[in-house]
Amino acid sequence: PATPEDVLTAAARRQQVAYRAIGRHPEWDAVIRPKIPPELLGFYDRNIEARRQLAAMATPRDTLPAWRIDPPPPPDELLGYYHEAEAATGVAWNYLAAINLIETRLGSINGDSTAGAQGPMQFLPETFGAYGQGDIHAPRDAIMAAGLMLAANGFAGDPYRAVFAYNHSDAYVRAVQEYAAVLAADPTAFGGYYNWDVYCKTTAGDVLLPIGYAATAPVPAAEYVAGHPQ
Repeated sequence: PATPEDVLTAAARRQQVAYRAIGRHPEWDAVIRPKIPPELLGFYDRNIEARRQLAAMATPRDTLPAWRIDPPPPPDELLGYYHEAEAATGVAWNYLAAINLIETRLGSINGDSTAGAQGPMQFLPETFGAYGQGDIHAPRDAIMAAGLMLAANGFAGDPYRAVFAYNHSDAYVRAVQEYAAVLAADPTAFGGYYNWDVYCKTTAGDVLLPIGYAATAPVPAAEYVAGHPQ
């Protein structure tokens, strides 16, 4: 608790970079896993598994997306929205946080998906219209809509099925479940996730999109990296 915020942020970003690197190299597991303290091994395994599931879904792109990267809402504000949605819908807060993390890095990514999904929980407008009220781009409204959608798809009895209805990918569901399990075991892990950066997997490698990045049209990845060494 006494660690300065800038030190926590730097540690979280090192953590993220390490998980991304290790996730790409299963052949390192036999060397790395024995070095992890036993009390942390479960967290390590879940984060690596989530990373590998998400990586399996991602096709390297040759352009960076037309996104704007903003600071996410304050962590206490987000946690309040997750718990409010949990109380209203019965959907566990940690699942809502895991989806928010995967979809837009807790709201840092502002931009539509290739399928036209919008807002911090990446809803298609017609889906948001079916479950949500208010503004698809507002964190509270989007998180509440996600809770209502997951509840309507049977989260109470089968979380896997409910999350699959949110995104029809087994890899996506497994990643959500792994991050949600980390948060259930240690809610303070949210502080690490909160400080993670936005990366884009491209043909020029992993590209960091810092807060302040803004593009109104796709940007060639190699061109961006040439001007912004990674």
